[in-house]
Amino acid sequence: MVASALCFASMSVVVKWASPQYGAGEIVFYRSLVGLVAMALMLRAQGIAVSTPHPGMHFWRSLSGTLALVLWTFCIAGTTLGTAMTLNYMSSVWMGAILVGAALMARKGDKVGRPDGRLLLAVLLGFAGVAMVLQPWTQGGSANRPDALLAGLASGLLAAVAYLQVSALGRAGEPEARVVFYFALCGCVLGLGTALAGDGLSGHDLRGATMLLAIGLLATAGQWLMTVAYRHGPVLVNAALHYLGIVFGLAFGALFFAERPGLLALLGTTTIIAAGLWATLLRARP
Repeated sequence: MVASALCFASMSVVVKWASPQYGAGEIVFYRSLVGLVAMALMLRAQGIAVSTPHPGMHFWRSLSGTLALVLWTFCIAGTTLGTAMTLNYMSSVWMGAILVGAALMARKGDKVGRPDGRLLLAVLLGFAGVAMVLQPWTQGGSANRPDALLAGLASGLLAAVAYLQVSALGRAGEPEARVVFYFALCGCVLGLGTALAGDGLSGHDLRGATMLLAIGLLATAGQWLMTVAYRHGPVLVNAALHYLGIVFGLAFGALFFAERPGLLALLGTTTIIAAGLWATLLRARP
């Protein structure tokens, strides 16, 4: 999980460098294309068939994960790196919100039961942290574009749905390489469609092609490592180490882009991490 967080944070740096030259759809397409080739080779080497007995589960995991990826790529281009990482890592808080919403909408007699007040408090705490990070009352002079911030929030929500599906696929016995293969396949289709619906595919030079290859390799390594971690690792340990991505993102933002988050933003980031860990702890209990 630590290696996965480092891979994704490093990839986000390259995405920010590549954003002036390539659109979000293009970056997702080329990133996914590298992953598709890598996972196809891995499946072949391991003697695992591409066909799956759970096509519906793969569809929803791949669709939600790819949409989250497109939105996050768009968010990175229009916000500071630390903000983009923080919003994407809101997934644990969103998972808690999904469980609270399911409990609130459950009919009397359903097994869902009444919502846990502590989980509701963790969700509210997480969104309070988001408010401190985004500081919407100062957006007039902020370097973060409002549309990019909304995309980041949506990416975190869709990532939560994708992670729930990854866990379900792991319980169903699906190999990691096959899970990542279908995710990459969906990314190729949706990314290419998004690019063609916009300005089309851009031309390449050596710098651009190198960045796209690096994005693909880092993303594929991070995705595979994350899938292994979620399938085999303890939930609470995964959740704690998962948030290292925010720390890496803040450090890389300061190192490569001279981004200096204020004290309130750092407090908000800490609040989101605490809320996410608390929500994960409550979800992990019977």
